[in-house]
Amino acid sequence: MNLKEKISNIFWVVAAPIKFIQNHFKAVLLVVVLLLFFISSDEESVAKENLYKIELSGPILESDSFLEELEKAKSQNIKGLLMVVNSPGGAVSPSVEIMMAIREYAKTRPVVVYSAGLLASGSYYASIYAHEIIANPASIVGSIGVLFETVNTKELLDKVGIKPQVVKSGKYKEVGAFYRDWEAHEKEALETLSDDIYKMFVLDVATARKLDVNNSSIFADGRVFVSSKAKEIGLIDSIGSIDIAKRRIIELSRVQNPVWNKKSEMDLFFEKLSSETTLLISKSLHSALSNLN
Repeated sequence: MNLKEKISNIFWVVAAPIKFIQNHFKAVLLVVVLLLFFISSDEESVAKENLYKIELSGPILESDSFLEELEKAKSQNIKGLLMVVNSPGGAVSPSVEIMMAIREYAKTRPVVVYSAGLLASGSYYASIYAHEIIANPASIVGSIGVLFETVNTKELLDKVGIKPQVVKSGKYKEVGAFYRDWEAHEKEALETLSDDIYKMFVLDVATARKLDVNNSSIFADGRVFVSSKAKEIGLIDSIGSIDIAKRRIIELSRVQNPVWNKKSEMDLFFEKLSSETTLLISKSLHSALSNLN
């Protein structure tokens, strides 16, 4: 099997599950409708929720799903928000969107963030305006910095026989191209962009956490810290378990009979479907890549 055929097989592995869903969309839709019909919606048997828990896990690639969930937590009955985070961060824009939404939400009711494993980079940025940040003792916190990366596929494209053709207007229009080496002015432009975002990140962290921006080298040089060190330098407030975080938001919200939100059967169904689909794609990719060796 030549290199072109091997690459084609890898792309087929990724595209096949997507094509399957497209071809069977009506069947999937029918299952969803049936589930909606048969799942009980007897709201009178469920106590009124007064505390809300939202999870932020995995890479942050978009903010819409989190913001939609946060919108539900704006109900008048909700007195406090617990945000459970286990994320390495992600794209800048959605991280900032979440940060601003939490900052606004925290003006009217208490917010506690619990770091279940990773509270780093974009996920830390998203969390800084919580009233308190509590971390698992083994949690990794920090990574305050900005990273812009891509791959240089020039040699691979040369082997396959692919030559990109580009028509551009503007000196910097092709900045970040992945099919060739970057020119000096392009690298300089990306470094300037990275520095500007980094300064914004550091200023927001210093403002929200009441840290000295002039001492940013202590807490914002891209390093990650274990919880005890993160607490020492002011990135988090305390160390504890998820139960402690729950008790703390109950105290701050002053609810007498705490009732937490529960995910609907439909949400659980789609989460399981998404998880199993991701696992299937991952296994297929691993198998395809193994065949290249």
